[in-house]
Amino acid sequence: MLNPGNSYQTMGGNPYQKTQVTSSNPEKILIMLYDGAINFTKIALDKMNKGDRAGKGKFIGNAQAIIAELMNTLNHDAAPVIAKDLERLYIYLIDEYIAANISNAPKHLDNIIRILTIMRDTWSEAVEVAKKERISGVFR
Repeated sequence: MLNPGNSYQTMGGNPYQKTQVTSSNPEKILIMLYDGAINFTKIALDKMNKGDRAGKGKFIGNAQAIIAELMNTLNHDAAPVIAKDLERLYIYLIDEYIAANISNAPKHLDNIIRILTIMRDTWSEAVEVAKKERISGVFR
């Protein structure tokens, strides 16, 4: 469904993060991307609450770049229905970022954080289940 293998550029220029991403499996990279989007959104919310419009815009832009990267890595051939549903959700999140930036209303960023956290936790659980299935399959 997703192929986040070349996504380190959305994480910024941090060499530690680059090493972490280039040496991680795709599942770990996916979780890191969600973590990055959540973190940038929380920072944007903090900047919004402090009246820092430029800072808010910068971090909304960073988070949007990660969502765009997640959308670009969708594999519509492997799982067309799931990929289409995720694409719609990512478009909705981008629309929420735009609304937050224009209206300066925290409710949009709160909603994004809630959705991204649920998605991140769901993917994390799925990765753990898959890992356990792989391990149990090896020992059968």
